Amino acid sequence: MVASDNSEALQRASAQPSRSTVKSRVSLIAVSPSVLALLIWMIVPLALTIYFSLIRYNLLYPGERPFVGLENFYYFLTDQGFIAGAMNTLRLVLSVLAISVVAGVLIAVLVDTPFFGRGVVRVLLISPFFIMPTVSALVWKNLLLHPVSGVFAAVWRFFGATPVDWFSQYPMLSIIIIVSWQWIPFAVLILMTAMQSLDQEQKDAARLDGAGPLSIFIHITLPHLARPIAVVVMIETIFLLSIFAEIYTTTGGGPGYDTTNLAYLIYSQALLQFDVGMASAGGLVAVVIANIAAFILVRMIGKSLTDKA
Repeated sequence: MVASDNSEALQRASAQPSRSTVKSRVSLIAVSPSVLALLIWMIVPLALTIYFSLIRYNLLYPGERPFVGLENFYYFLTDQGFIAGAMNTLRLVLSVLAISVVAGVLIAVLVDTPFFGRGVVRVLLISPFFIMPTVSALVWKNLLLHPVSGVFAAVWRFFGATPVDWFSQYPMLSIIIIVSWQWIPFAVLILMTAMQSLDQEQKDAARLDGAGPLSIFIHITLPHLARPIAVVVMIETIFLLSIFAEIYTTTGGGPGYDTTNLAYLIYSQALLQFDVGMASAGGLVAVVIANIAAFILVRMIGKSLTDKA
């Protein structure tokens, strides 16, 4: 009789869900709406992009949507603008990365030295990062680099030189300067924070051993900043692949294809040439390139950080 009662109690206990199971179910129910909304937000645009990339869809002839398979991909990849856009994207990303990392390291090291008003200087150094890209591009275009009324033109005339029409003579350099000005503060913020965790006793011991400032910078400061620099490179690369507002606001991708990157090329295909099918194919190509670049960066940086650890 006792055995049967015990078996019935065990059956009832096993039939009732445990507290952890109930919590997991409640958590799943609570998270499901947001996960579903996120999936819809991601999958629906991707599905539409894939659909449009497989048909010939021009906004001038919206009623004609014949299935063309991979024809849009072929025309996009063989278009002369694709090679120019890919090379300009690579040039822009590498140039801005080099400038922002080098300037960020130097500024972070300089600001790490105590001086009067250091807090105000830090805020001013970081502030350009919070300015909208369109606003900063307009400031550079109309206030600084304008060939007639710009600040640089006034400096050129002050020294008796002919002002430079930056966006006509050096269009890509102008874009690199604008984008670098926006992303240097991000590098400064990350590296300046990392400098605060650098052990000052190591530097003091190195000075006692006769090491100079350059030797301390090479053998102590740079190794300490290796991981933050890797983080800066990874994050900036992902965002720099999709630079658009600065190009749209200043040069419009010109002259010719001189400042056209992949993001602006896709925009021009869709909203300037009204070829939605080819633009959708270009968007998928850009997504694949960005994911490959992100995968390689994550693997390389992760491996280097693991080796150093």
